[in-house]
Amino acid sequence: MTTDNRVTIARAEDILGFIPHVLGRWPKESLVALTLRGRILGATLRVDLPSDTSDDVLQAYTRKITEYLETDHEADGALLAVFTDDGWDEGTVVRRHRPVLEALELSLARHGLPLRDAWLIGAEFWRSAFCNDEECCPSPGRPIDEIRDSRLNAEMVFRGSNVNTPPLHGPGEQPANNPEFMALEEEALEAMMKIWQDEKAFEDVLDAWTLVLDAGVSEHLEADIAVFLRASLRVPAWRDAVVVLAAAGRSAARGGAQAFRFFQNQGEDGEPLAIPPALRPLPASTGNAPRTPGLPHTSTAARGPKRSRTVDIDALRYGEVLLGTYPESPLWHRLTTLDQALAVLARHGGGEARAAALTLRGWIQWCRGSGSFAVEFLSQADLEHPGYRLAELLNEVVRRGTVCGWAKKQASAWPKFGGAVA
Repeated sequence: MTTDNRVTIARAEDILGFIPHVLGRWPKESLVALTLRGRILGATLRVDLPSDTSDDVLQAYTRKITEYLETDHEADGALLAVFTDDGWDEGTVVRRHRPVLEALELSLARHGLPLRDAWLIGAEFWRSAFCNDEECCPSPGRPIDEIRDSRLNAEMVFRGSNVNTPPLHGPGEQPANNPEFMALEEEALEAMMKIWQDEKAFEDVLDAWTLVLDAGVSEHLEADIAVFLRASLRVPAWRDAVVVLAAAGRSAARGGAQAFRFFQNQGEDGEPLAIPPALRPLPASTGNAPRTPGLPHTSTAARGPKRSRTVDIDALRYGEVLLGTYPESPLWHRLTTLDQALAVLARHGGGEARAAALTLRGWIQWCRGSGSFAVEFLSQADLEHPGYRLAELLNEVVRRGTVCGWAKKQASAWPKFGGAVA
C-alpha cells in the first residue's frame, strides 16, 4: 500500500495509466483499489484476484480489502480496477468479475467509502465495469493503447518512472564468479564469528555501516570493502542491527543488541575487527574526508558518544522494526541508500551473503508497499541459499497479505514521487 503522489489526472485513462507507475509494474490478474479524498487520490492497494467467488471467499476477501483502505482516515470514496486477461475473447469478462466488484461496493459503502467507479483492464482492451452503453463502452472495450499513450503516462515516464522493470532483473544484476573474492569473504567471516559478541566489534560494524548509509557506495566497490560488508551480513545479529540502524537509528540498533544480550565482553580482549581503511570513522576534528576509492566523498562519520548501560524500551523493538510498526516513520532516505548498497553487494558474488542482501532488499520493497517485488527478492534469496531463515519468515508474512505498518499510514508511507498526491 502506497500513498502520496501528486500529478494531474483528468480522465479514466490517466488514473489507469498512473496505477502501474505506483506499483512499479503492470499488474496481472490483480485487483487494485484506490482511496479518494475528494478529488485527490490517496492510498493504492494491489491484491491477487480471488481464487473463486463463493460467498465465504468473497466475504473474507472484501473484509480484508476494506480493512486496508479504512486506514486512510481522510478517504471519502474509492476506485477499483481489475487487471485480467480472462474473459475478453469470450465476451464474459464483465460477468466473471462483477460479483467481486459488487461485493466490494457493498462492503466499502458500509464503511463510508462509496465506490466512485470501477474498470476492467486486459491485454488489448479496457472498459468500465458497470457501463452497458455500447456508444461509450463498445464491446469488447476501448483500445489499451489509450492508457499506454495517456498524457499522464507520458508525464510519469518524463519524470523517470519506469514500469515493468523489476529491480531484481535489471542489467548486470547477476552475481560475479570470483573464487578468490569468495575465499577472502570466508576468511573475513571466520574472523568475525570469533568476536561477533564483542561490544567493540559491534560498535565498529555500526560505524562502518553508518559511513555507508551517510555516504552511499559506488557501483564498483573495492574488494576489501565488499568483502567486509558482505561478511558482516552473514552474522545474523549484525545483519539485523544494520536493518534497525537504517530504519530507526543507532540508538535503537545498539539498545536492542544490549537487550538481547549479544555482548559477552566489553571490548577489553579478543581479536580486533579488521575494518577496511575506507570504512573507518574519522575523528570529529578532521573535517571532510578525502575521496576514497569505492566510497563517494563524505563528511565526518565519527562514532557518537557512548550510550549508558540503561536500555531505552523503544530500543528493544527489533521485531517491531521488521514489521514496520517502530519507529512511527522510518528513515526512508537511509533505507533507500541501504537498498542501493545491497544491490551492489549482491552483484559481487553468490551464496549466503547474496541471499542476505536479496532478503533485506525484499524487506525494503515490502516496507515500500510492493509485496510482488518483495516476493521476487525473497524467493530468489531462497534459491540462492535454500532454507535461509529470514527469507522464509518474511516470505510467509508477505504471502499472508500482511501490509507493512509504515505503508498503512499516509504520514509514514514511502514517498515514491516525492511526497505529493494525485
